[in-house]
Amino acid sequence: MTVKLIRMWSGEDVVADIIEETSDSIVITDPIVAVPSPQQGNIAFAPWSPLLQKDKIEVTKKLII
Repeated sequence: MTVKLIRMWSGEDVVADIIEETSDSIVITDPIVAVPSPQQGNIAFAPWSPLLQKDKIEVTKKLII
């Protein structure tokens, strides 16, 4: 289990478990993002891709900073 912070080209910071890495892509599971909380100064975590119903997500390294 390798949990890492991944900065996406879109500006999102994604926290996920990296289960596989190749020269062109990474495969992640359980990705979450930090979002502002209604309470001032706090943050909450939400699924990064809530509509995607997959256990593993392959992300091309072209989208990662």
